[in-house]
Amino acid sequence: MEIVSHWHYQKAGFHAAPCDKYKISNVSSHCIQFRLPMPKPQAHHPGTITIIQPPKINSTAFNDDDDCKGSNKKKKKKEKKKEKKKSNSNATPTTSTPTDILRLMDGLGLPIPPDIYASLIKESSTTGDATQATQLLAHINRSGLPLSSALLNRILLMYVSCGLIHTARHMFDKMNVLNKNSISWAIMLAAYMDNGFYEEAIFLFVQMMELHSTIMLELPAWIFICVLKACVHTMNLTLGKQVHGWLLKVGYATNLFLSCYLISFYGKFRCLDDADFVFDQTSERNTVIWTAKMVNKCQGEYMHEALVAFTEMGRAGVKRNEFTYSSVLRACGRMKDHGRCGRLIHASTIKLGLESDIYVQCGLVDMYGKCGLLVEARRVFETVSDTNKTNIVCWNAMLTGYIRHGLYIEAIKFLYQMKAAGIQPQESLLNELRIACGSTTLENKTDGMQI
Repeated sequence: MEIVSHWHYQKAGFHAAPCDKYKISNVSSHCIQFRLPMPKPQAHHPGTITIIQPPKINSTAFNDDDDCKGSNKKKKKKEKKKEKKKSNSNATPTTSTPTDILRLMDGLGLPIPPDIYASLIKESSTTGDATQATQLLAHINRSGLPLSSALLNRILLMYVSCGLIHTARHMFDKMNVLNKNSISWAIMLAAYMDNGFYEEAIFLFVQMMELHSTIMLELPAWIFICVLKACVHTMNLTLGKQVHGWLLKVGYATNLFLSCYLISFYGKFRCLDDADFVFDQTSERNTVIWTAKMVNKCQGEYMHEALVAFTEMGRAGVKRNEFTYSSVLRACGRMKDHGRCGRLIHASTIKLGLESDIYVQCGLVDMYGKCGLLVEARRVFETVSDTNKTNIVCWNAMLTGYIRHGLYIEAIKFLYQMKAAGIQPQESLLNELRIACGSTTLENKTDGMQI
């Protein structure tokens, strides 16, 4: 026997969820019937009334709409939290400048130790902000902190890094003699060289030689290379020889890097005997030194000696690189042997796998072009990869070969190819081609007028 209880809901569209404990049947939108199990019959006593109440139903168990709304709200909250996290992660972190750090520590009344100043100076040197550098030095001066040599050198480097060369020199001149060490001189010399103040660099170096010659013993080798470069820019051969003599006196001339640059230095002044002297005094001769010697011979029009140096380099077991072959190919182009030596060098590059190097390819095109072997030159030019096709040296070498051997029609066609590739030829080559186009030997003068 079962009792059927009727529960009426005024809310339309109610849907009851199935329940395992109670049997539900005949569900409609407004009426739900629950079939409840009847308790076992008990002994009936006369005069008593037994009232059976239906069990209490948890309405939230069947309220699907409210559950959906609650779950949607939770999802929206989670999505908002995720969006906030993403926005926080994508936001650029705010960085504090040295000025902000100084202002904060001053507000807290904290003294600033030298190591903090050193870190702030390094940060200003990295950023290159001249305004921050000036404010930082003003704060250091107000603090009354005694400045050591290391801190003064950091300030010098900060000024140089910010482009304040004259301010750095003013501070350098005010420095005490005891605080002005080799690092201070090196910073100022390098600053003048990097910014093109070659005369000032030489003047400062001469001042150091006269007043603080002992400091020169502590200078690194690259500082002397900077001085020699300044001598080249100012064409001061006398000072360069004095620097070389001093290097020989203190034993620095045996340095490999200094020896290599000294050979190039004398080669630029066409002092090949002095360059050979430096080469002979060098015990360890690497690829760079041999190549520098060959470059000097080519610049001095000693092509045969350049080829001899190339041969001796191979016999000494020194490895040849792409710059070595580029230098010797320049000599082969001026040997006037119809490319015989050049072909041998070309075969050597193929053997070593250097024929695809852009420096070697430019040297081959130039060599074949000077020897009048324009078919071979064009063949090498066509092997240049697309990534190296923008190299203007190869294009100018090929165009020079056409012009110098009177192939003006081919030169004009090649000029159109250069224009299509977006390459601008040298102005001197265009002038030669204009002169050729005005001659009577050119059949089609329309192209010449366009040039």
